[in-house]
Amino acid sequence: MLSFLNLLLHDAFFASIPAVGFAMLFNVPKRYLIYCAIAAAIGHSSRTVLLHFSMPIEWATFIAAAIVGLITIQFAKRHLAPPLMYAVAAIIPMVPGTYAFNTVIALIQLTAQSQVSTELSAQVIVSGLKTVFILGALAVGLALPSLLYYRTRPII
Repeated sequence: MLSFLNLLLHDAFFASIPAVGFAMLFNVPKRYLIYCAIAAAIGHSSRTVLLHFSMPIEWATFIAAAIVGLITIQFAKRHLAPPLMYAVAAIIPMVPGTYAFNTVIALIQLTAQSQVSTELSAQVIVSGLKTVFILGALAVGLALPSLLYYRTRPII
């Protein structure tokens, strides 16, 4: 149990670093950088918890992005700022770089061969679809809380 808590603390810390870096790149005011770091730490740690309990990475990313969306709406209400100012930098650590890299490397290896390899083709398809679904989960998960919170008409 202590090692899992240690893993979550490391995960939260190392997810907040790129979030702050991208927030600085996006010209987020200095006083709001800590909120971007908090949202990234909570979002990435929640995804790690869900992955620990054997949830697929696509669904874990969707739920974590929705949590980030909810948190950033609360930050935005408190500071009278747009929620995307916090949210975009906070979801950057959850972008599927490894799967996208594996897709591109497999595509390059596939084009370098004279014959089509079924293993490389399968790797391109699996990694590419996983990348697309994770990116879609990030987009929909981040947008859904705002769409529901700022809705003026009833859902049904």
